Amino acid sequence: MMNPVLFWAGATVVFVGGVFDLIAGLGMVRFPNFYVRLHAATIGAIYGAVLPLIGVALMAFGSDIQGNTLVGGGCLATALILFLVAPVGSHLLAYAAHKSRAVEWSPVVDQLGEEE
Repeated sequence: MMNPVLFWAGATVVFVGGVFDLIAGLGMVRFPNFYVRLHAATIGAIYGAVLPLIGVALMAFGSDIQGNTLVGGGCLATALILFLVAPVGSHLLAYAAHKSRAVEWSPVVDQLGEEE
């Protein structure tokens, strides 16, 4: 028998993750430059992927199928890895774009720039 509380909690978390993906997609289209679009992509990667994985883990833990702990544990482990790695990757991508001057951008203050 499936636990209805865990099922509906998991379904709600999956839905919220989908909303974050939708917002991140709109941000990718509407935001003006590379750095702000990178922020939107990172929000989509973190919350749009981590929240559905947590929701699927909740649904798996609430079910009585064989291997539910394996599925739930795998989802939680993947969510933890994504939660830690996605911000680091986007930070490194922004740093590399800034250092290589691949992006046309005129900041007010450039603390990463060379000292004159």
